[in-house]
Amino acid sequence: MAISVNAMRTIDHWAGVPLCALASPIVALFDLIAKPFRKPGPPKRLLFIELSEMGSAILVDPAMRKAQAYGAEIYFLIFKSNAASLGLLNTVNPKHIFTIDSSSLWKLALDTLGFLIKARFYRIDTVIDLELFSRFTALLTGLCGARRRVGYDIFHGEGLWRGTMLTRKVHYNPHIHIAKNFISLVYAAFADQQELPFSKITISDDEIRLAQAVIDPSVKQNLQIRIENLAQQALIPFKVGQQRIILINPNASDLLPQRRWAPERFSELIVTVHQHYPDDLILITGSPAEHTYVEGVRLAANVKRALNFAGHVRFSELPALYTLAHAMVTNDSGPGHFSSVTALHTVVLFGPETPALYGSLGKSIPITANLACSPCVSAANHRKTPCQDNVCMKSISVTEVMKQLAVQIAAADHARAS
Repeated sequence: MAISVNAMRTIDHWAGVPLCALASPIVALFDLIAKPFRKPGPPKRLLFIELSEMGSAILVDPAMRKAQAYGAEIYFLIFKSNAASLGLLNTVNPKHIFTIDSSSLWKLALDTLGFLIKARFYRIDTVIDLELFSRFTALLTGLCGARRRVGYDIFHGEGLWRGTMLTRKVHYNPHIHIAKNFISLVYAAFADQQELPFSKITISDDEIRLAQAVIDPSVKQNLQIRIENLAQQALIPFKVGQQRIILINPNASDLLPQRRWAPERFSELIVTVHQHYPDDLILITGSPAEHTYVEGVRLAANVKRALNFAGHVRFSELPALYTLAHAMVTNDSGPGHFSSVTALHTVVLFGPETPALYGSLGKSIPITANLACSPCVSAANHRKTPCQDNVCMKSISVTEVMKQLAVQIAAADHARAS
C-alpha cells in the first residue's frame, strides 16, 4: 500500500524532529573528524535532492544548468514515481539519477539506506536540498557524507526545525519565484566565502528561462497518427494541421486537492470551447489512473469532438503532444510546468498557491481569484491547509478562463503563421 501524503507529513514531524536531534551531533562530530582530510575547492560532484514535486524537477533546471556551467558533475535524488520528469530535458545523466521507492515504508527504508551507500560510492562532495524544510531530506543531506551541504534554514523563525545538517544556510525568500530560490542555493554552493545568510545576489528573470525539449520527429508522427485514429474511431473528421488541438487537463495531484477546479466547471468549459471553435479537437488529458475522472468530465460535457485522452500518451511523449497542440487549460499541477519546455500556450488556474512563486516559466497566463486568504499554503505549513472549501478555485469563472484561452489560441495561431 502506498504511503499517503498526510502519512508522510506525520512521519516527517513525529519521527523527523527526534531523528534530526539525534543526528545533528553525530554529523557535527563527523565533520570535525573529517575536516583535516577534506580537500578545499568548488563542488565537483553535486547532488540535488527534490523528492515529491514533479513540477519542481522542471523549475530547478536553470539552477542545474548553472551548476554545470560552473563545472560540476550533477546528480539527482527523487522519488521513483516522479523520476520520469527529469527525462523531459535530459539535463541529468540517467545514470546519475538516484531514486527512492515511497510505495511502502519498507521500500522507503531500504532505498534510503541504499542511497546513503551510493552517495559515498560516487563520492558526492556537495548536496543541495531543494525541499522546503523537509526533515527527511535534511537527514539525507546530513548523513550522506558530503562535505558541503546547502539548503534552506529557518534562522530566527519558529517551527519546522530540522537540526543542524547544513554547512551553508540559505534564506528562503517567499517573495520571489521558486526557480530564483533554487539558483540562490547554487550560488551558495559555489561561493568562495561564507555569508549569513546566503545569498546576497540579484537574480534576473533571464536566469530562469527554461531550455526547450528536443522532440523526436518519429515520436511526434506516431502520436499524430494515434490522435487521428482515435478521432476516426469516434467518427470525428479531424486532421492534424487542418484543425486545432486544444488540451484540457482537469485534474491535480493528491498532494494538494484544493488546487482542483470543479469537474463540472471543466465540463462547462469544454462546451464553451466547442461553441467558439466547433471544428477543433478537444483532448481531455490525464494519467491512466485519472481515466475514470476524465470520463466523468467528458460525459457531463457531452461534446462529440471532446475525447478522453487520459492514459493515451506516455510521459516521455508529453513534449510531442504539447508541440502538436495549440493551447491548454490546466489546474496548477505538473502539466503546467511540463508544457513550459515547449512553445505551448497555456492557461493555468491558481488557488491555494500563487503564480508569483510557482508560475509556469513557459508561455503561460495564470488566473487567480486573489482572495485575502490566498495563498494559504507555504513552506511554513508544509503546504498543508485547513481549507475544505476552495472558494479561491470556485471564484474562477468559465467566462474568464475562456477569455484567456482565446488570447492564447490567437497567439498560437499568430506564432504558427509567422
